[in-house]
Amino acid sequence: MVSAVEQMAANTSWSALGKATDLRNRILFTLGLLVVYRLGTFIPVPGIDGAALREFMEQAGQGIGGMVSMFTGGALGRMGIFALGIMPYISASIIVQLLTSMVPALEQLKKEGEQGRKKINQYTRYGTVALALFQAYGLAASLEAGDLAHDPGWYFRASVIITLVGGTMFLMWLGEQITARGIGNGISLIIFVGIIAEVPAALAQFFESGRSGAISPAVIVGVIVMVIAVIAFVVFMERALRKITIQYPRRQVGMKMTEAQNSHLPVKVNPAGVIPAIFASSLLLLPVTISTFSGSDAGPIMSTILAYFGPGQPLYLLFFAFMIVFFAYFYTFNVSFKPDDVADNLKNQNGFVPGIRPGKRTSEYLEWVVNRVLVLGSGYLAAVCLLPEILRGQFAIPFYFGGTSVLIVVSVTMDTIQQAQSHLLAHQYESLIQKSQLRGKGKARKKKGPARR
Repeated sequence: MVSAVEQMAANTSWSALGKATDLRNRILFTLGLLVVYRLGTFIPVPGIDGAALREFMEQAGQGIGGMVSMFTGGALGRMGIFALGIMPYISASIIVQLLTSMVPALEQLKKEGEQGRKKINQYTRYGTVALALFQAYGLAASLEAGDLAHDPGWYFRASVIITLVGGTMFLMWLGEQITARGIGNGISLIIFVGIIAEVPAALAQFFESGRSGAISPAVIVGVIVMVIAVIAFVVFMERALRKITIQYPRRQVGMKMTEAQNSHLPVKVNPAGVIPAIFASSLLLLPVTISTFSGSDAGPIMSTILAYFGPGQPLYLLFFAFMIVFFAYFYTFNVSFKPDDVADNLKNQNGFVPGIRPGKRTSEYLEWVVNRVLVLGSGYLAAVCLLPEILRGQFAIPFYFGGTSVLIVVSVTMDTIQQAQSHLLAHQYESLIQKSQLRGKGKARKKKGPARR
């Protein structure tokens, strides 16, 4: 039988958006900040030779044109103030989360609630500054080595470092503001907008290659079918759930005795969402970026690393799959679904899994279930990210048609729409409560007093 909440959610329509003032303001706020981000990708770093930069990027080829360009929204190819993108923040988050699970002091800090979370976020920001300084200095030195600076020297390096680090910190602030005052996850939306903005150019280049004969029509049709199939598969898997039966015993609430109830604890097949793919991709950006800007000055060690771990290489694909599986398990058990916390919450609410004792036994059972579910979830993530990568390497199709970009776009879109529907549902609840209060006041006013005798 459909509950009242499910029926109300099914009847929620986008025509109610005009009445939901808070949701409309959140959407406009998010769009405004994303426009600011896109404008920043076109503002160049001071002291860059634009003509030499365009020529260099045309020769850079797959490194900049692929993975790095996707995660920076094309800012790195134009050497904009957001050329580092949001990746230093993501890398710092990875490091801090790994340290949190290994260092007892940080693990204890994580258990202190809101204050501990603020402290960990502060450490993440410090790590972001350190990584951004390191990467910005590497880019400045590479720009000088490539004769892309008008006036090489320490003044140029300082201006590039200050501009790029400031751009990354501003992007981090934008993401936090979108998450807190907008709609959707700010960091994921920034990457999402960067991908979407570059898709039209990638499509034009792809069809131009087909028109010139570099790619056969059969490959074009096959790629379109592959992208549609991947989108459908991602939507199906992102909505897939494993429901665990939860039973609540008969209990007394105030003066009323409630009957025993059965409920379900939903466990997503992919509880970590798009985070494992983003984390794994961010770790693979460093050798590609360094080798691209170093050019002929790359040492033998870097050349060897790129030869084995370059895009499309077997070790690259193997390492990519391993990191996706690792981060899927790590992020699920440390962030999105903690069996101990879920078991404690069920115990405090007098809920239990039929046949399983509350407490430690329930935690062990939940961990066993999630481990089995993650075998399918991590395998799905690895397959979606790797299979299009293999085909892309064979047929030289644009990077934006790869599995990682499709996964990010579909997952972020679904998550944002779900949050918008949640806000609409909350608005409907508020309007129903206000109507019931107004009706109650109207009935109280119409009530007649005692008849006079």
